[in-house]
Order: sequence, then structure tokens, then C-alpha cells
Amino acid sequence: MTIADELATRSASAPRHRPSGRRRGGTTRSATSYGFVALYGALSLAFGVLPALYAVYLAFTDGDGGFAGIGNFRKVTSDFRFLPAVAHVALYLAIWLVALVVLVTLLAIVVHAVRVRWLSRTLRLVFYLPGALAGASSVLLWLFVLDPTASPVGGLLRLMGFTSFVQVIVPGHLPVIFAVIAFWTGAGGWIVIMYGALNNISAEVIEAARIDGAGALQIAWRIQLPLLRKWISYMGIMSLAAGTQLFVEPQLLSQASNAVVPNDYSLNQLAYQYAFQQNDFNGAAAISLLLLVIALALSAVFVTRGGLFETD
Repeated sequence: MTIADELATRSASAPRHRPSGRRRGGTTRSATSYGFVALYGALSLAFGVLPALYAVYLAFTDGDGGFAGIGNFRKVTSDFRFLPAVAHVALYLAIWLVALVVLVTLLAIVVHAVRVRWLSRTLRLVFYLPGALAGASSVLLWLFVLDPTASPVGGLLRLMGFTSFVQVIVPGHLPVIFAVIAFWTGAGGWIVIMYGALNNISAEVIEAARIDGAGALQIAWRIQLPLLRKWISYMGIMSLAAGTQLFVEPQLLSQASNAVVPNDYSLNQLAYQYAFQQNDFNGAAAISLLLLVIALALSAVFVTRGGLFETD
């Protein structure tokens, strides 16, 4: 066993020091904490749990309130728009999650390796700034970026053979386009989080690895990546939950392109069509529950493979 491995093992198994005794003012702080938790619990119940339970009720009943069994699920899954919407979301998620996990982790390690403090801070700020834009605002910005006649990178788009906005946003290009937009808006925040996780790795472990002769690549592969495994799993779960709810990007592109992008491109859009175009809230609730089940199943893979709840 190398010095770095021994130190990493000791660091993971060392007991945490916990201060004994109650601090002054602990009772007040406890009451404040309970107050915040109670407020969060009330809001979660009102805007999370109760709407979810109502969606379950709608999914298993018909328009008259009678029990429908799996009728609503059979109806939406047999809809000719359902499987294409599933394929669109699945392809988008595959591209986005792979790019997110690989590039965010790589960029976080690179930024962490920069020894010049002002440069490291500048890079983190540059990465984080796109995430300050709200989802709809970000998509509106990308409407100009994707238009070769108005885009600041119009020359590059024309070099790739695109001369009009419609040519860029044909349905075959959309998974990649949506993945790029999602990465541009969301990757910066995760880079900052991963940077903080890298700062929690013991400097003694890194120094011991250098003494053992490990280079930057070996340190990243054998020490930093294994210790980031839980954070990567957490990022995957949260990004998966957001990605399955794809709605704003295709909805705005559909309106901007005069329906070149279909208004039932994603599952959330299809649920919207059921609820507000067909007045079928039961079918919309069934789609929502299917999305929930799929997201939970895929999240379970991240939890088990990433050891998210394992204790050291």
C-alpha cells in the first residue's frame, strides 16, 4: 500500500470530533431551526406532496371520478405521439448526462489544479455566469445564437452548411441543441460544487501521492475521481430529474419556428397537450406518473452505482 492509499484510508475512517456540551443560546437556535424546518415541511406538503397525491388520484380515475384502473396509462402509451416523445427525451438525456458527468468533472479538476488564485476565481465566475439566466431567458438568447443571420457565431454555422434558422433546428438536431443549451446553463453551478468537493480532499493525501511519484493524471484518476463518486452520483440524479421535465426549450422553439419543432416533442409537452388542449387531466396525470417512475428507476441506478448512501 502506498503512502497516499494509507492516508486516504485513515482519513475516511477517522472519527469526527464532535464538541461536547450545549453551547450558550442552543435552545434559541434549536427553536429557530425547527421553525425553518416546519415552514419547509408546510410548503412541501402544500406544493409537493398534496399535488402528487392528487395526480395519483387523477391517473387512476376517469373524467367522472370513477375508478379507471390502468385505462389512462393504456390510453397515453397507445397514443402515436408517446413513443416518439420518449425517444426524444431519452436521446437528449443520454447526450446531456454523459457530457455533464465527463466535462463537468474534467473542468472542475482542471480549475482546481490552477494554482493562480485570481485565475481560478475568474474561471469559476465565467463558468457560473450562464447559470444566472433563467431557463426561458436562456432559450430566448439561444434563439439568436442558432440563427445564422443574427448569431455572433453565424460564420461557424454557415461553415457547417446552415444558412437559416429553420435548417439549424430540424428535429434531428434537437437532442444535441437541447443538450448544449442545458449544459451551457447548468454546468457552471456543478463545476463550482465539484470544485468545493475537491477542496475537501485532504491535502496530505495529495501530497503523499506526489511523494509516491504520482503525476497530475494519476492523482485525478486514482484519488480525486474515486472521492468524487458520491458527488457525481448526486449531480446525475438532480440532472436526470431536471432533464426528464424537458419543456421550456422545445415549447419556445416550437413557437419561434412556426411549428417546425412539434408542440408534442417531449413528454411534458404531451402532458400539456392532454391537459390544456384536450381537457384530459387524467391522461396528463398518467404521463406525469410514468415520468416519475422512470426517473426513480434511473435514479436508483445512480444511487447504487455511486454509493450515495454508503457510510465510510
